[in-house]
Amino acid sequence: MRPINDGHVAQPGLAMVEVAAADDETAFAVQELLATRWAIAPTDRTTHEPGEPGVRLRCFLDLRQQPGT
Repeated sequence: MRPINDGHVAQPGLAMVEVAAADDETAFAVQELLATRWAIAPTDRTTHEPGEPGVRLRCFLDLRQQPGT
């Protein structure tokens, strides 16, 4: 995965969440669950590292905002 960008965590209330899951469906379900509680910058794809189990998904949260704002 890409390194964490300083801008994504530059202020209190900003966070980067990386989900490790067995499959895409599970990873996207976790992202959807996070989106019901906080404003997020979602992703539309997962990554898979050769030789490692499962998939990873990275999304960015803004805890200062309500979902959809």
